[in-house]
Amino acid sequence: MSALLDAVGAGRVAAVPGLVKPLTAAERKTELAALKALRAELRDWGFRRWQERQKVGCALVVAGAGCLTGAAAAAAWISARDLRVSSSLPHQLLIDVLADRDPRWLGDVAHRLADRPSTAALDYRLITELVRLAGCQVPTTDGYVHGWAAALPSHGELLPALRTDPDVRIMVPRLFETAELSGPLAWQNDPDEAHHWPSVLAVLADEGVVERRVLVDATVARLLRGGRPGALAFFLRLLRRLTLTAEEELDRTGDWIGMAADGPVAVAGHAQEVLGRLALSGALPVRSLADLSASMLFRPEKKLVRAQLVLLGKVLRADSGAAGELLPVVAEAFGHEDTGVQERALKLVARHHPALDADRRAEVAEAAALLSPVHHPRAGEIFGDVPSAGAAPYVEILPPVPERVALAPAPADLAELVEEVAAFIASPGEMPAFERALDGLVRHASRDRGALVAALRPALAGCWWLKDEDRRDRDQWFTRNICDLEVVAAALLDRLSTRTLHASSNQGKTGRSCAHSPLVGVIDARLREAASLVHAKPPPFVLAFPSWETGALDAGVLVERLREYRRLGATPGPADFAQALLRVDRGGDPAAVRAAAELGTPEADRLVAWLTADGAPVPALRPMAEPPRPAEVAGTVWPNRREPEKSETTEKTEREELSAVRREFPESFHWLGHPGPRRVQACYHWDGLRGSHWTAVLPQDREALAARLLTESASSARDDERGGTWWLPLLAERGGPVGRCLHRGLAYGLGARHPQDRLPAVDALLVLAARGELSGPMLSEELAALVISSDMKINRLADAARTAAATGAYGTVASVLLPALPALLAPEPAASGGGSRSSATHPGLGEILSVAADCVERGGGSEEIPGLAELAGRRGTSQVITQASRLLVAIRQGNDHSAP
Repeated sequence: MSALLDAVGAGRVAAVPGLVKPLTAAERKTELAALKALRAELRDWGFRRWQERQKVGCALVVAGAGCLTGAAAAAAWISARDLRVSSSLPHQLLIDVLADRDPRWLGDVAHRLADRPSTAALDYRLITELVRLAGCQVPTTDGYVHGWAAALPSHGELLPALRTDPDVRIMVPRLFETAELSGPLAWQNDPDEAHHWPSVLAVLADEGVVERRVLVDATVARLLRGGRPGALAFFLRLLRRLTLTAEEELDRTGDWIGMAADGPVAVAGHAQEVLGRLALSGALPVRSLADLSASMLFRPEKKLVRAQLVLLGKVLRADSGAAGELLPVVAEAFGHEDTGVQERALKLVARHHPALDADRRAEVAEAAALLSPVHHPRAGEIFGDVPSAGAAPYVEILPPVPERVALAPAPADLAELVEEVAAFIASPGEMPAFERALDGLVRHASRDRGALVAALRPALAGCWWLKDEDRRDRDQWFTRNICDLEVVAAALLDRLSTRTLHASSNQGKTGRSCAHSPLVGVIDARLREAASLVHAKPPPFVLAFPSWETGALDAGVLVERLREYRRLGATPGPADFAQALLRVDRGGDPAAVRAAAELGTPEADRLVAWLTADGAPVPALRPMAEPPRPAEVAGTVWPNRREPEKSETTEKTEREELSAVRREFPESFHWLGHPGPRRVQACYHWDGLRGSHWTAVLPQDREALAARLLTESASSARDDERGGTWWLPLLAERGGPVGRCLHRGLAYGLGARHPQDRLPAVDALLVLAARGELSGPMLSEELAALVISSDMKINRLADAARTAAATGAYGTVASVLLPALPALLAPEPAASGGGSRSSATHPGLGEILSVAADCVERGGGSEEIPGLAELAGRRGTSQVITQASRLLVAIRQGNDHSAP
């Protein structure tokens, strides 16, 4: 071993430059071969050697860079991920070992390093020093620009540093062209802080250090391009800090129009302000204002729409001759979804329509047919008879009922199976891929275990448990962690001890840390059992392999599988057979029952009992009369609530059922002997990949699943957490009765904090309605209870209801919202007792009334709602009273539609 290799292997990085520089070209070539071999060995070091690996990797970076002669190879070596255990590089030592190279070579390395997006910002200091030594042009890649911005001092030192930076004229414009905003600019973006970026850049523009026009053009272009809200906020603050002159604003009229029409709300609002100044000063042509308004009046942001109507009113007051151009555009707002906007537009037209000629007046009057019925009386006073909108008879539009998709069988070709298994282990996927890979491993292990092992070993060469020679580490890891298919693959490749496999196959306790534990325990039990069996005596195939992608299993298919097991003399795995029972439709297939009875095996007899009246669902699968209320879900008990006392007969029955479950099911399924969870503790199942498999554990018992997944959608509404409604569309397509648990989960989902979490709930609502399984009264009751208990904000429900209605399901949404309104309109008891407070105190009630009115206007009439007439008869112009009046009018008129 050479002195250089010895120093690198010991991690003495400081000694490396002194050992490399005296070497000749031939000696460096020889040392490089040894360094590459050490690098390959370094990749296989286990986690326990991470500190040693960090030191050796750092020394390898310096030594390899000094021995390589090609610029491309040197740059690739320096930025290699396997050598960069830590994010930073010993850049001073690298400069020391590279300083004697040709300047053109150094410049080539610098630019190649700058071209690497993943490391350019981290290597900024090294690249800068290489550029200085080479005397070449500075790089301008995104990564290098971000590194430059991050290297600048903050607070009061930023402005002096930029004033003296030789590259400031090159780098500042590039800050506006990078794909993402540089971190320091996002962190220091207060325009009122003299030491933050907006203020500093404005000062540089005033001083001429950076050309002002370049800075303004770049800022406007970036706002026009769009991007993330945080980045746009910085550029908007900078633009305001620059304080554009009237001439600068006029020169960019087209840009403002583009921002106002299509930009995010904050950007559009600023552009609207600028265009408003231009319009009132007469600098913006009336035709351009009309074109702009045609876009602005149909933006979803009501604040922008109202501001545009105010602007149009000011322009019309100043120039009545503009009415012919502007009022037809204003009339287009008669079709806006918000009746408040319609009312403002109608008032504006009423004020200025005398200035219209006959043709324009007729055009505006024709547009009045788009108004909500609540505005028809006022429109009739202005235009005479309001033309009919000519709407066709209402037809409810619901999505097609999802059809069951057959699950493709496991790959028969060994090479295809190995490819799927390797892909799944590298990136675990959904349930169908998991089931196919598991069944394929079992089948091929039964046919030719040796061929399977030979094909798997090279395909999984990157797995740590194939490299780690310490069997104790592997055994401990797989005893505590299943890691999906890895445990089966590790068992096939003989990387687990027999003792560990036996312990794993008998490990069935799942604990009760959360409601998900039983579902996780079933998946783990199947994997442990499969790992133990493929290592000893593999069964011919997996009994529980689903027939459809929902996870359901056809009863007749299971009977045929049991028949094949009997023919081969194979014994079903307890966990595998238990999962198969839970997946079978218990609707009662007479042919399957007769065929199973003829088999005469213990498993067939159990299947017969499961499919007939003798096999009544176990306690965990029975619909819950009343699932946990929100406070109970959180682990507490509602005040003054008592659990119902159980009779001796009930307790005896429960003991007998639990005893039967313990006799007939493996330990990991013993939770089936208990009813649904009453209290739930904190959950630590953060891995969504497991969650995608949970619904396949009980594909025929969605109410039981909903009882265990209810906490997820509840947290989305009550605790503002993300991703808790993923299961709602899946359960909407599963089998079994729909009851209180699923409807309560759906109610929580419709009130989720984040819009992207409300969409799955909307999908589930529509699918259940399409299948005829939605109970409008039950969902209404749950929604009203959650709003009244403050577990849901009503404006979120309104948004979800509006989204569902917009698909054409106005009748469905009305069937859910209208029954909930009496409870929401009823006066609430005062907090201190004595008297009551108005229902109008529910924040967002006006929005729900608006959606309900829209549904009734489009979908047909309804019975009058208690409390609605009283609310509509109050004085005032609030949103609640306005929408209550609109809904009352729509109900009484019936809107000439029949209810679906």
